[in-house]
Amino acid sequence: MASLMSMAVIGVVMAAMMHYSAAQTAHEVGDTIGWTVPTGGAATYSSWASGRQFVVGDTLVFNFTTNNHDVVEVSKESFDACDFSSTIGNIIRTGPANISITTAGNHYYVCTIGRHCASGQKLEISASATPGASPPSSSTGSPPPSTQGRDSSSSTLFASVFVSLMSLVVSFFL
Repeated sequence: MASLMSMAVIGVVMAAMMHYSAAQTAHEVGDTIGWTVPTGGAATYSSWASGRQFVVGDTLVFNFTTNNHDVVEVSKESFDACDFSSTIGNIIRTGPANISITTAGNHYYVCTIGRHCASGQKLEISASATPGASPPSSSTGSPPPSTQGRDSSSSTLFASVFVSLMSLVVSFFL
């Protein structure tokens, strides 16, 4: 009976840990510059995104000053043309803004204020369904993002908690 109980406890702990692993990374868009009109143009956010892996469940944190910037998701065509007549969702005008990645594939974000988008305040990302998986291929043929520079705070925390809990469970039942 004790053996059955220990297996049940281990199963519950494993299920809880797997559920916890679904909580992904919060990516601060632009790191220290935040969400602003970049002095380096659109290449600034392209470079930032290329150093990260985005996964469904991750959160994009757009740090900006309310009334100076905003953020909204748009289609590829709207992104390229900086045309905001058709958006995906509502424009978020209060900063900072947290946007969860809910689907795999390419996502496009822009600032709709003035000429900010045309000046490079726009972000394109490719999100995978699971960590380590390649994002769905796009019609542009762009390479998948590198895992180098990925924000790993949640992964490290998960590993630490997992090892600690498993050690406790194993020592308790042995």
